[in-house]
Amino acid sequence: MKLRRTLVSVAAVLLLATSGTAAYAATRDHGGTGGTGGIRSVTPITTVYTYGQKVSAVAIEYGATVNPHQLDNSTFSVSDTSYNFRFNPIEDLPKLTDRKITHTYTNSSATTRADRRSVPGRYVIVELDPDQNAGWTVIVSKCPTFLCTVKVNTDLPTRVTQRKDVHAQPGKGKGKGKGKGPVLAKATPKTSRGVTEPPVNLLVDEFRYGSYLNGGMVLPYHYHLPKNYQPGKKYPLMVVLPGHGMGWDGDNTGVQIAADIPATAWLQPNVTGSREDVIVLAPQNQRVGDVAEADLLVKLIDQFSKDHAVDTDRVYATTVSYGSRLLWEAFAKRPGLFAGGLVTGGFQVSAAQATAIAAAEIPLWITHGVNDHLLNISLARNTHTALRSAYEARGKTPEQIADLLRYTEYGNDAFTLPDYHAAYGPTYADQGILRWLLTQDRG
Repeated sequence: MKLRRTLVSVAAVLLLATSGTAAYAATRDHGGTGGTGGIRSVTPITTVYTYGQKVSAVAIEYGATVNPHQLDNSTFSVSDTSYNFRFNPIEDLPKLTDRKITHTYTNSSATTRADRRSVPGRYVIVELDPDQNAGWTVIVSKCPTFLCTVKVNTDLPTRVTQRKDVHAQPGKGKGKGKGKGPVLAKATPKTSRGVTEPPVNLLVDEFRYGSYLNGGMVLPYHYHLPKNYQPGKKYPLMVVLPGHGMGWDGDNTGVQIAADIPATAWLQPNVTGSREDVIVLAPQNQRVGDVAEADLLVKLIDQFSKDHAVDTDRVYATTVSYGSRLLWEAFAKRPGLFAGGLVTGGFQVSAAQATAIAAAEIPLWITHGVNDHLLNISLARNTHTALRSAYEARGKTPEQIADLLRYTEYGNDAFTLPDYHAAYGPTYADQGILRWLLTQDRG
């Protein structure tokens, strides 16, 4: 069965994209002054941090090139939601808080610059404090049972206020004139503007969408190929298995990339500590039971590996919470498919699964929060014990077991956000763990 886009899935994605664009277009504000005056557009820019995606900057567009020398961090203020789906009820979504502004500069397009230096352009980029607990984009989607799913908000509540006059470049010819320059937009300290454009999602927008259909079941997924992808090469494949709430519910396509860092991490050498190119595959299984989901997952990986330049000796799986159930089942079902695994805040392995994993000698690193409030630390400890016992039953020495099975517990002080179930937080802050996974090879 070849990979293909299904009409149902594509229609859902197009509907989501169209409705979001329409919502932004409806709020477009040209300042009401005509000509080149006023704010032309406000574009949110998002980044996926350790614990998920948030608005990390806004791009404010004017009708002419802006004079950067008349800008500072007090020219604008930005407010955004204080809602975080992990801690707050959805009713808190409209509650806004002031964002701390860290950098203000001009650019020629609606995106950030790594050097944060002004270049001639009509956009003012206002960067926001990444450590502030505000501006999160992931919200509750549906709660069909006591467990809810989440999605990326298509109607971001971010608002911008221009508190000082904004000036155009003075003089003529490549901005070489002196002085403040003509006023492009007068200060409107009592008026805030909402976003008018769809967001620019850093890294997330680089993922491609696909879906796999087998036996009447659809498995949506996103994937990322290296920038200079060459079909004649072979690349390691990182399969990212998200938590329960990131499973596909028909209305939350793509949230598994944005909800936390494991998918985008492998695109960032500063996170992984490795400059090796990696193909990332992020499936979004419907939550119908781990056996059926794992069966579909394995078939997807097989077909994806045929259709792309995957090094089949270096297929890895990394999990968050519920994703561990798919990993245990997939490892037991097809142990020869995987070169290694990383389990964060996961469920307990069964005795049969532990036996199959030990027989295949699949390297594993397991991490868990000591005070995990959703999955007790005993699950990780029992898993570690079961796997170690399975290796001992096969006559492995303690040294051999230590090479194949690694285990880390995190105290509360290891978490930068007090969600002690999110063991991927401290895990993905440890380049040693991520580099270890990439060194595993079945060849």
